[in-house]
Amino acid sequence: MAEHQDSFLTAAEMLCEEVREVVLSLPESKRSAIQEIRLRAGKPLALTDGTATLFLEQGGRVLYSVSEKAFCTTQRHIYDTFRRLCGYAVYSVEHEIRNGYLTVRGGHRVGLCGTAVLNEGKVSALSEISSLNVRISRQIIGIAEELIRRLYPFKGGILIVGEPSSGKTTLLRDMARCLSLGIGCRMLRTTVIDERGELSGTYHGIAANDLGLCDILNGYAKGAGIMQAVRALSPQVIVCDEMGTDEDSRLAAQGFHAGAMMIASIHAPDYASLLRRPQAQRLLQTGAFQTAVMLQSSDRPCTVAEIRTLDEGAVVCCT
Repeated sequence: MAEHQDSFLTAAEMLCEEVREVVLSLPESKRSAIQEIRLRAGKPLALTDGTATLFLEQGGRVLYSVSEKAFCTTQRHIYDTFRRLCGYAVYSVEHEIRNGYLTVRGGHRVGLCGTAVLNEGKVSALSEISSLNVRISRQIIGIAEELIRRLYPFKGGILIVGEPSSGKTTLLRDMARCLSLGIGCRMLRTTVIDERGELSGTYHGIAANDLGLCDILNGYAKGAGIMQAVRALSPQVIVCDEMGTDEDSRLAAQGFHAGAMMIASIHAPDYASLLRRPQAQRLLQTGAFQTAVMLQSSDRPCTVAEIRTLDEGAVVCCT
């Protein structure tokens, strides 16, 4: 669990001094389970461990319900933390801010809430930031090795399906590492399209996470990334996170028809819910994915519930 403690510490380091001191007062025995640190203006500081929300007193005593004794974050805390997250150069991350998040050192992703500034109906900026949600990125080396061995030889593309915080990104990250190194399968040329920087944790050009021998296209939109990979990198596997739009379906088909095996994730709590989503149906109908790996809920992240083999979207077997 030492690496989990390290992830907690690097995430806490991103907070302003006063909030950081309170967060670091959390007992070490509880740190490795924390998934999110949430700051809301004028509200209690909240930490989520996957099964419960925790609050802290100034001295570090853990509370399991809202209390007058809970430490509250102010607008000043949020402003100071936001500037720190931006490296004190807000202009340099304006594109990410418009999209509602920041990816910071260590691969942690910070969700932003505030007032949208609209230009011709589109969000051009974010002002009056009122809350920050730090999602702690943790690499678990080896978490995908059993799954790779179970799926190999591969029948085609693989779709990782689960609800938010069920471990989709963590599993994808280690799958990419295994495939590129030939762990549990033959070595495959693997390209990672890391649109939000969560898979590689790239910060100032350096990947914080171990992705083996993967070629990493950091910050590329999926379309540009797939085209760049196909044109210049001759990938046997293309890995990308969070598909689900109609455009994503077209892009997955593009990579598939170029001869690459696609591996991606999509939000859905179970297989029935997946099939009810029109975008997911179109994604399955591309033929780019032949296997769906269903994950259990957020209280058991990265745990495979079942594996379904697909044939143009239809289930032909289930294990």
